[in-house]
Amino acid sequence: MWVTDECKNSFMEMKWKKVHRYIVFKIDEKSRLVTVDKVGGPGENYDDLAASLPTDDCRYAVFDFDFVTVDNCRKSKIFFIAWSPTASRIRAKMLYATSKDGLRRVLDGISYEVQATDPTEMGIDVIKDKAN
Repeated sequence: MWVTDECKNSFMEMKWKKVHRYIVFKIDEKSRLVTVDKVGGPGENYDDLAASLPTDDCRYAVFDFDFVTVDNCRKSKIFFIAWSPTASRIRAKMLYATSKDGLRRVLDGISYEVQATDPTEMGIDVIKDKAN
């Protein structure tokens, strides 16, 4: 499995320049490449990310979560989301499960990981709980 330069560059733009709120990645099964599927602009939010994930196919996503701590400090944490809905094909689930660590190694700076098979497992409350 190979991760394209577009994936690495988009992630760096999100991490350092804050030009993306989230990035959705997909695996092209024929070419064995991890590519960028969708990018969310800085004005988009977590609901936009959740709505962009297919209900019947796997994806990876990274989300830049901004929040304020209990002592009133503004912080930002990057979440890695492994999306594997129950309606997706077994082959796709296996491919995404075995390729996840390779992508994670390339995307340096991820704070937390969430694995989800349905939207409730990756709700904004789950993200908030992990960030605090």
